Amino acid sequence: MNREVLGRCPVCGAGTEITRISCLNCNTTIEGHFQVCKFCRLTQEQKAFIDVFIKCRGNIKEVEKELGVSYPTVKNRLDEAIRALGYEAENDGEKQPADRMEILERLNKGEITVDEAVELLKDGF
Repeated sequence: MNREVLGRCPVCGAGTEITRISCLNCNTTIEGHFQVCKFCRLTQEQKAFIDVFIKCRGNIKEVEKELGVSYPTVKNRLDEAIRALGYEAENDGEKQPADRMEILERLNKGEITVDEAVELLKDGF
């Protein structure tokens, strides 16, 4: 059974490293300290989003349709994936009106509590 490499610790969320690699064909084993690829650092949800994003060739309207989510949701998920890959997202550090709408949309869907929504809204202003 093949399992995917965990790029993040399931306990604390810190990055992981690979210390042993084995060849499935000749049984050669190499031990050391190896970094996981940056895409391994993405959560399963982020990987699924990136998969759809690539399938739709980056067309946000098509991603909206495929996932059944709004434009702000697509933009926020893209920004989350960008940050997880170690890059700076377009609007880092400043809350935009679309971000406020996304927070309210997440609250409406029950993804976050009222208190969490209030905190997220406060953080941006």
